[in-house]
Amino acid sequence: MSVDILGELRSNSVLWASVCAWALAQFIKILIELKKTKKINTALIVSSGGMPSSHSSFVTAMTTSIGLKEGFNSSIFALSAVFSLVVMYDAAGVRRAAGNQAAAINMLFKSFEDQGIKLDKKLKELLGHSPIEVAAGAVLGVFVALAVRYVI
Repeated sequence: MSVDILGELRSNSVLWASVCAWALAQFIKILIELKKTKKINTALIVSSGGMPSSHSSFVTAMTTSIGLKEGFNSSIFALSAVFSLVVMYDAAGVRRAAGNQAAAINMLFKSFEDQGIKLDKKLKELLGHSPIEVAAGAVLGVFVALAVRYVI
């Protein structure tokens, strides 16, 4: 009995819906930055934070795809839904708070540097998301999952 792992991965609609939702969210971040600054920032393709939340789009695409495939009353859908809620709560709560703390620490670092004390590097401030960014990512994830299921 041989297992065609690559074939199974290629045909895994749940995985592809999730990956497509993440990639589209990251691409949208680049477009938003382009509109704001008139510059293409390709580093955003792997960055966290910003509009829309790629974490939210990733997990809601997964959850929606599982619901469409396995049923919205299945245990795996329930597990996925709970996991998605934890990820989105973390993105808008804990990681956002960590970003705010990083901003405050960076202000302290700046005041030290103004006094001649050199510090290594600035902390990353854009870690989490606002509730609107999380909601936008979630809506995007649902639409991508529906497109993968019914259009592609």
